[in-house]
Amino acid sequence: MMRIEGFQTILHSLVDVIDIGIHIIDRNGLTVIYNKKMAEIEGMDSKDVLGEKIHDIFKFKEETESTLVRALHSGQATENSKQTYFNSLGQEISTINNTYPIFDNKQSIIGAIEVAKDITNLERIIKDNILNKGDTQYTFDSILGVSENFLEVIEKSKRSTRTSSTILLVGETGTGKELFAQSIHNGSGRSKHPFISQNCAALPDSLIEGILFGTKKGAFTGSVERPGLFEQAEGGTLLLDEINSLNPNLQAKLLRALQERKIRRVGDTKDKNIDVRVIATINEDPIDAISNGHLRKDLYYRLSVVSLFIPPLRERKEDIPLLAQSFIEKFNALFELDIEGISEEVYELFYDYDWHGNVRELEHIIEGAMNLLEPGDKNIEISHLPTLFKKKANREEAEMQMKTPPLPSLSGTLPLDDYMANTEKLYLEKVLHEHNQNISQAAKALNISRQSLQYRLKKYQAKNPLT
Repeated sequence: MMRIEGFQTILHSLVDVIDIGIHIIDRNGLTVIYNKKMAEIEGMDSKDVLGEKIHDIFKFKEETESTLVRALHSGQATENSKQTYFNSLGQEISTINNTYPIFDNKQSIIGAIEVAKDITNLERIIKDNILNKGDTQYTFDSILGVSENFLEVIEKSKRSTRTSSTILLVGETGTGKELFAQSIHNGSGRSKHPFISQNCAALPDSLIEGILFGTKKGAFTGSVERPGLFEQAEGGTLLLDEINSLNPNLQAKLLRALQERKIRRVGDTKDKNIDVRVIATINEDPIDAISNGHLRKDLYYRLSVVSLFIPPLRERKEDIPLLAQSFIEKFNALFELDIEGISEEVYELFYDYDWHGNVRELEHIIEGAMNLLEPGDKNIEISHLPTLFKKKANREEAEMQMKTPPLPSLSGTLPLDDYMANTEKLYLEKVLHEHNQNISQAAKALNISRQSLQYRLKKYQAKNPLT
């Protein structure tokens, strides 16, 4: 017959290989079993917990008693109970606990056992992804730009504040979609109610549904009664960033919520009415997203009641000086500097660059340059720019020179009209290339009307994919 010591060895080996936290205390409240998973959850070393009382090691909010000690004293079991407390290092821990008293054969309590599931990361993700009304910082006065196409988007955005229709903001990463969303919220009648932002790409599918729609206690192992973002945004605005990253099933549930203005918590059987304005963003062309299976067509039509296309920085380069100066002022205040501006050589480099990271990339370049300034410097020079940016800018310039067609050679003799026609044709192609085939921008650079440019392109049959 196996000795007691053998059973204890087997017991300790068993609880250490289980992928769930186990904590057992004796009748005196001293820890007798504390497995590896529990130590991992609580960020503790087992030798610091074994043989100690829980309240000597852990601190609980508002002097509440631990669920494990409560089971020992009351003799009552608790299931799916959420508990938030702090380890000896002051780190916050959140768990879902199933706790049971342990009885001997005389029905006397001789200890208690707790089985815990870690939800610390989930709680942190929820807190990090929620932006309440008090945290909104942008209004339409925060949006900087003088280019015609950008001012048109601002004007349309201002008009959209008068209603509660859904809005789809389309723009590349770094164009300022959240800035527009916050400005619309703060300019609307919902400005006194919550503004909540959620990046749909930041969370796995297993979590995002519960975060959006809420959970019902007991819906699944460890689930608690929790309102979702729709409920938390009641009366206000919910921004769903990168909506194209949601899986099709979740997109279908979102569509239902938008159409019926009702949501149902995960695991619940009852619907809840909601009054929330939804603003969604997408970082790719919606038509491409639909074709690639990233966005349901029916959801696109429901979201795009108002569609706002935010142009990339390469299509509004006349805004670069205004934006750059605002970033200089921002980092002057942060770094306690007194930088006045940017040299002409740097601006020339900025105008020639394609800005794949858009306004956000420009901000990072300005910040990086201001970190490299010497005492007494008043302007940002090329020498201050980050090395990686200079390499990318020089590479783009070299590629453009290779692609740009040369003007006709003066060698040989052509009728003057033919030479002038060829020269004008090639020059128009060059300007179009420099403006990414954008006819409006090219016409503005040439100081002619859009109609005039289109006429000339047709006349000379210049290569232009937009015509």
